[in-house]
Amino acid sequence: MIVDVKEMQNKAREGGYAVGAFNTVNLETTQGILEAALEMKSPVVVQMTEKTLDYAGGRAIYNLVRTIAECYMPQIPVGIHLDHGKSFEIVQRATEIGLTSVMYDGSRHNFADNLAVTKKVVDFCHAKGVSVQAELGNVPYLGELSMQEINWDDYMTDPGQAKEFVEHTGIDVLAVAIGNAHGFFRERPEPDYARLEAIAKVVSVPLVMHGASDWEADRVTEVINRGVSCFNVDTSTRLAFIGQLRQSLENGDETDLRKLLAASKDAVKKTVKEKMTYFGSAGKA
Repeated sequence: MIVDVKEMQNKAREGGYAVGAFNTVNLETTQGILEAALEMKSPVVVQMTEKTLDYAGGRAIYNLVRTIAECYMPQIPVGIHLDHGKSFEIVQRATEIGLTSVMYDGSRHNFADNLAVTKKVVDFCHAKGVSVQAELGNVPYLGELSMQEINWDDYMTDPGQAKEFVEHTGIDVLAVAIGNAHGFFRERPEPDYARLEAIAKVVSVPLVMHGASDWEADRVTEVINRGVSCFNVDTSTRLAFIGQLRQSLENGDETDLRKLLAASKDAVKKTVKEKMTYFGSAGKA
């Protein structure tokens, strides 16, 4: 069943676990995510980026996720979310398609500009019953910055600004930066757990962790205990899909795309189930 993402994350916050928000780009990735949720009896968020909306067709990929969730696993809570919308216009597009949860990512702007545009997005979305996630601080990508040593204090979320940002904008969910990084960018040697605790004490909304696809159980548990109630996952599922597809192509002469892609789907499912175990969401559906 399709449920409100904000409500799902609030339940996780109250219950001391986290939900996984997994990116999809196609049928098989979607199936892998949702079949994992069904087998683990876990709530789940399936999300898509602007590039995925362009690649697959926004209404096509949205309705693909919705149809699989409603027709084949109605007993599992499924949220559908726009990940990393970088402009007011893409947020508008997502709401027109039918998404009821969006992320506006103004983290590359200065604080004042991020705050102003996020407030505009929230006012627009809340009038339509759409919940909004925003990011404060900077979770870097490889390509944006070199892998040289960086001053992480310049990139991590400031607790004082976080309080002002949440109160002024009225966002529903806050994505935080505590030394985490997207993709293959080298992270801070140790997440700033004290900073996370300080943020959680001054804001009243669920906290989301981006760029933690490769985190093992110990780090995941540490940040959940300090207030994180959702993890975005993309890199690890993409690597699982591609790795299995490469192996399938190298190790045989199979030409049936259904069999090749089914193996990759199963690799995604295995990865998602492992993450759900780490997050503590298994059995919470």
